[in-house]
Amino acid sequence: MTTTVERELGRARIRKEDARLITGRTRWTDNFSLPGMLHLAVVRSPVAHARIIDIDKSGAEQMPGVIGVYTVRDLGAEGMGLPCAWPVTPDMKAPQRPPLAVDTVHFAGEGVAIVVARDAATAKDATEQVVVDYEDLPPVLDMEEAIKEGATLVHPDLGTNVNAFWAFDSAEAGTGGSAAEAIAAAEADPDSIVVRRRFRQQRLIPAFMEPRSIVVDPTGEQLVITTSTQVPHILRTMAAVTLGLPESKIRVIAPDVGGGFGGKIHVSPEEMLCVLVARKLGKPVKHTETRSESMLAAHHGRDQIQDVTIAARKDGTVTGLHVALLADMGAYLGLVTPGVPILGAFMFNAIYKIPAYHFECTNVFTTKTLTDAYRGAGRPEATFAIERIMDELATELGRDPMELREQNWIKHEEFPFNTVCGLTYDSGNYEAATQKAMELFDYAGLRREQEERRRNGDPVQLGIGISTFTEMCGLAPSRVLGSLSYGAGGWESASVRMLATGKVEVVTGSSAHGQGHETAWSQIAADALGVPFEDVEVLHGDTQVSPKGLDTYGSRSLAVGGIALVKAAEKVVEKARKIAAHLLEASEDDLEFVNGKFTVKGTDKGMLIQEVAFATFAAHNYPEGIEPSLDADYTYDPENFSFPHGTHLAAIEVDTETGHVTLRKYVCVDDVGNAVNPLIVEGQVHGGLAQGIAQALFEEANYDEQGTLVNGTFVDYTLPSAADLPSFTTDRTETPATSNPLGVKGVGEAGTIASTPAIVNGVLDAIRHLGVTQVEMPCTAQRVWRAIQDAQGGAK
Repeated sequence: MTTTVERELGRARIRKEDARLITGRTRWTDNFSLPGMLHLAVVRSPVAHARIIDIDKSGAEQMPGVIGVYTVRDLGAEGMGLPCAWPVTPDMKAPQRPPLAVDTVHFAGEGVAIVVARDAATAKDATEQVVVDYEDLPPVLDMEEAIKEGATLVHPDLGTNVNAFWAFDSAEAGTGGSAAEAIAAAEADPDSIVVRRRFRQQRLIPAFMEPRSIVVDPTGEQLVITTSTQVPHILRTMAAVTLGLPESKIRVIAPDVGGGFGGKIHVSPEEMLCVLVARKLGKPVKHTETRSESMLAAHHGRDQIQDVTIAARKDGTVTGLHVALLADMGAYLGLVTPGVPILGAFMFNAIYKIPAYHFECTNVFTTKTLTDAYRGAGRPEATFAIERIMDELATELGRDPMELREQNWIKHEEFPFNTVCGLTYDSGNYEAATQKAMELFDYAGLRREQEERRRNGDPVQLGIGISTFTEMCGLAPSRVLGSLSYGAGGWESASVRMLATGKVEVVTGSSAHGQGHETAWSQIAADALGVPFEDVEVLHGDTQVSPKGLDTYGSRSLAVGGIALVKAAEKVVEKARKIAAHLLEASEDDLEFVNGKFTVKGTDKGMLIQEVAFATFAAHNYPEGIEPSLDADYTYDPENFSFPHGTHLAAIEVDTETGHVTLRKYVCVDDVGNAVNPLIVEGQVHGGLAQGIAQALFEEANYDEQGTLVNGTFVDYTLPSAADLPSFTTDRTETPATSNPLGVKGVGEAGTIASTPAIVNGVLDAIRHLGVTQVEMPCTAQRVWRAIQDAQGGAK
């Protein structure tokens, strides 16, 4: 056996999993077919709000191949409620959400019945033969109207359309001054300024590559749920609670999952329906949603109204920030729905030294598809608002927007820094990231070109968009989540198994859906144990194989799950040290462990960890009182969040005659701490940028006046293609995290968080001199053109 000499951490390895993922040599949930399997399809409401008068099942029941048509009462599930794990306030209003509507439908797309048939096509066709008689009720679509007295109630039994009101005030918390006093003082001071703006976070659809799919097999000792989920462990626990089954009798398998972005984080009604029918009929049951079902009835993201007030002295020093949100929950609560805006509450202060801060959020029910976590979950919304208001403040003061940011941001020598929200940023260097970004971007040169175009009256104007950001990720210390009433912890678990042949199995509670865990975890284990990268196998996504975990979301996999692996590997090495010392007839203190080999100090006497593993397996000679095993587990609860940061710059060209927006150049320099695999980091940043830019320029879920989603297919819900985006210029600075031994920070959400305000700031910067002060997202050609016309008094 040879030792591993080249360090794996920091090495840009091609991902192990790509060979099967991109060639189709894998198994998605929809590929699974079990003997005797039946297929389930859902009859969905075409209206947003209505009483169910009658459901005529006879036409579907008579179709050949149909096994049965079931309502919620037929399944005995009218009293079942799907879980919400985040009761953000003690008095939070939470409607019961059954897997199918009972007497009233509350959003277009809600299931009212299911058809079970011998094949998927028959089940789907039969849904069209189920006739439902509805009595229309007024839809509830506007958040501000929904909270007015006398408004139609989405859930009359709750007595209100307000889900919860949550507030944070730095003066009350003892983390800063009073924002109300700071704003009042600025209004009374001629040497100060107050800027108020309203921003709209439009509703988005997490358009993952693989629609959700579920297969439930009830035929064994355990109920086996195979599903395209981000959260197999959480699903197992919640399914046990929801169904009243012993958790030990439920096995959840998440095979290869084609993307999630938060859209596969919940416990879905379709999963529970498949379980109910499978148990009722004693046969395996599958449901795979169509793309239009996914867009209509799976959860949506964002959808906030943000009223932001910032106070500053006229020299540019920010003195106070006040944020008031309305957040659309939709008709029901998903797993973390009410907590999404609360996550953002801690990030509105961003990278800035804001001395006084107030945040309040009103969560509102409407008759729309529920919202829940979507890539970034509250942090993109917060970053958008603060970066937009900083640009607005710079405009009002006649300042360069980058200079204004630098004046107010936390300097690198001030870390660790206690923020006005009560968080402790452990490390960062905003100056270094910004300087590198501006050099790559040619900030000064593009500003000169912008001035020249304005002087010449060029019909195509140039705008420069800026976004500096930080985020709290690596969700996170269990005690902190507990203080926010979150229903679970923030720990993660890992196991390392040393096999007799010297190979290594790593078991992780993190469940990948495209992030590259198998590669990165192999690199971590290879360095920690001194074994070849190729000799590490990573196992995940199956609660039978990986019994402990809290899964993947919130950029927590590496910063929490990766550290659990490091700690488990350390325990393996210490176990191996005791046995190696015995075999080498040396003291443990005299052994060095380098590149996978234990060596007696000052000699060439030693043995590889693989040799120790085989000797342990044979168990012929090992110390008294030591178990014959090197395997180890570790459950890691982080001491802090991780706080990546970066500077993103966009050069935007706007055709003032048509409103067409072209993204000419995009530069970002992110600091995600130490990079385990720079290639994976690059891929995560690119994917995040595409989603954030898409919010700024392309995507929006639109409802008509009746509450019907009008762009629920890829024909009319615009996703960007490669042709719509430039080649990104990306780079990194590295300020290691001090809160974990790898010095790593999250990267999965960074591009999405930072890019949206960079683009919108750039669009406005291009046309602000024409009198335009606001363009709502997405900044389509029509909206930009209309804004220009309105500003110049020419629109009709």
